[in-house]
Amino acid sequence: MSLADTLFGRPLATSEERAEHIGVAAGIPIFGLDALTSAAYGPETALSLLIPLGLMGVHYIVPIITAIILLLCIVFFSYRQTIAAYPGGGGSYTVATENLGTGAGLLAAAALMIDYILTAAVGVSAGIEAVVSDQQWLLPHTLTLCLIVLALLAIVNMRGVKDTGAAFIIPTFLFVSTLIVTVAIGMLHVFKSGGHPVAAAEMPHALPATVGFLSLWLLMKAFSNGCAAMTGVEAVSNGVMAFRDPRAKNAQRTLTVIIGILIVLLFGISWLAKKYGIMAMDQGLPGYQSLLSLIVMAVFGRGWFFHFTMWSVFLALCLSANTAFADFPRLTRAIALNDFLPHVFVLRGRRLLFSYGIYALTAMTAVLLIAFKGRVDQLISLYAIGAFLAFTLSQAGMVIHWKKQGKAHRGHHWHMFVNGTGAVATGVTTIIVLVAKFTSGAWITALLVPTIIILMVVIKKHYRRVNGEVVEMAPLNLTNMQQPLVVIPMARWDRMTEKALRYGLLLSKEIKVVNVIGADGEQTLDPVWEANVLKPIRDQGLHEPELVTLHSNIRLVINPLMDYILELEQQNPDRKITVLLPELVVRHWWEYFLHNQRVQMLKLLLLLKGKQRIIVVNIPWYL
Repeated sequence: MSLADTLFGRPLATSEERAEHIGVAAGIPIFGLDALTSAAYGPETALSLLIPLGLMGVHYIVPIITAIILLLCIVFFSYRQTIAAYPGGGGSYTVATENLGTGAGLLAAAALMIDYILTAAVGVSAGIEAVVSDQQWLLPHTLTLCLIVLALLAIVNMRGVKDTGAAFIIPTFLFVSTLIVTVAIGMLHVFKSGGHPVAAAEMPHALPATVGFLSLWLLMKAFSNGCAAMTGVEAVSNGVMAFRDPRAKNAQRTLTVIIGILIVLLFGISWLAKKYGIMAMDQGLPGYQSLLSLIVMAVFGRGWFFHFTMWSVFLALCLSANTAFADFPRLTRAIALNDFLPHVFVLRGRRLLFSYGIYALTAMTAVLLIAFKGRVDQLISLYAIGAFLAFTLSQAGMVIHWKKQGKAHRGHHWHMFVNGTGAVATGVTTIIVLVAKFTSGAWITALLVPTIIILMVVIKKHYRRVNGEVVEMAPLNLTNMQQPLVVIPMARWDRMTEKALRYGLLLSKEIKVVNVIGADGEQTLDPVWEANVLKPIRDQGLHEPELVTLHSNIRLVINPLMDYILELEQQNPDRKITVLLPELVVRHWWEYFLHNQRVQMLKLLLLLKGKQRIIVVNIPWYL
């Protein structure tokens, strides 16, 4: 078995695709881990904005999270309808494009691509943050750990959907079970103590208040930060095609389980934070611990369960980036099918995956982690805007979808109301999030969205031009079938150049062998030309090639060659110019560095500067 088979699994035949489909149990970790693990950092991101209020800020976390949960329920019912209406996969891009037009579809596509990249980055960095809270000596190595985890995630996802789901079921179960136990035992302690529980370990003191009251602006910022807990909700609707039949039903059940668990965790964690009086800590200060680690420590102390829970959280948060790995390749494929992204994103790899989407996501996530040094508090400022913009466009598109259905679909008015409510709610939230986070980093997302749209439009324009020039439905054109003019650059006479000349003699009766001589007195072909080339050709009665000698006073070989070939093209407007390039093919990659790369440079320049009548042919010599 090769190393590639060990890491990524054996190649799968197209006929094996059905076996790769998944059920609800595997669907939860694959498409829901991002949403579920947002309970680990969602309440903290909201509470961190209330640090200026001191300990008083804890009292506002439950109302803020309750508002987010209500919004989550609206989005949940909206996406259940989207899954039913689009059993082939109803992501925001598809829904917006079909119902609101291409412009809205591109807006949704750009927003979603940014959101998935941020999902991967935030998931990995939040996971490392969890383990650093337990093992603080790892803090200086945060970025390195983030990149290692990202690489491991990419390898796991390259093995295919089924293997990924099987690998993630246990970490998901451990994460959910440990947090539910924490919430349940914590609530039990609260009720037993009459609403005033005593922490099982010493808690760090909240920073002194610097603000006397909660302003509307501060409330909006806290709410917008907490909305990070809603990212990943759309993933199931994007990935309906990954489920086994009945696809829509299995996708809806998966979404229901995910949202139900998320609501319990979000409310439970924020309620315990209030009851235990635990305030979020400033991530930039020494001795930082996450809100979740403080709550687990308050309920159980710093014993074995604390360490077990934090490692479970670390594992789940790191794996939560898998939601992006599951959906980003499907999204890029859908966009590429409409010619708005390179067609390479449509290709399937060895495990029936859209591998190039995984490569692109891994690379862009790594860049983001490096740029922000793997810090969650800095990444979170860019987060949620793309998700809520996509939510809004998807729900608005569904309203138009139900309107088009009309009376042909029973209950279309109710469906329009549900999706319309979702569109209004997420639209208002999008504005709040954008305004509240704009100065702290959201402007980057706001700038990236139109930039990506422009890039996609340029790509579409290119493919439209290609199709206009290349697509030909007419019969084969057999006019102007002259033999080409063959040009062979030749520095010296050897076995490689002999092979090129032999092939040239098969192609045409008119061959020009070009020898460039520099000021340093490079080797010339004159001494061997008559005996080694012309004499054997005359003996066989073949047409003699012409030796063209060019002089270069500045020791450059490529420039005189390019000038000669382009001039030859202009002088022969009715002829094809075929350039034969003898090229050495070495056995090992490092051996390429031992040889000059003039052939590669000449080939590149001919492709860039040449036109339809210049044809480049490689003549390889294998060592």
